Amino acid sequence: QVQLVESGGGLVQPGGSLRLSCAASGRIFNIDVMGWYRQAPGKQRELVAVRSSGGSTNYADSVKGRFTISRDNAKNTVYLQMNSLKPEGTAVYYCNAMIRPIITGILSDYWGQGTQVTVSS
Repeated sequence: QVQLVESGGGLVQPGGSLRLSCAASGRIFNIDVMGWYRQAPGKQRELVAVRSSGGSTNYADSVKGRFTISRDNAKNTVYLQMNSLKPEGTAVYYCNAMIRPIITGILSDYWGQGTQVTVSS
């Protein structure tokens, strides 16, 4: 069974940094896009950053210049380095990946369980 497991959330002061990690496990043939979304209380889930297997990236305007998404394709892992965090960055951050499992051969959408990031003094 394919799953995504996130780590690295927590409480940080405004202006601080955090690094999120998300590892995909299971019988995986290949992974296309991996990325991060977030959902603040009372708001819809929104894209933060995504990265293709080839290295192309897309960022939300609100995080450009402060967040960096990277991948280790050999480890099926995606990272999100978050710098200069702001209180409005408080949200549950979710990992997302388009994965082709060996057992089905069908490219499918997978989500992690989410990790809380709180930016507060």
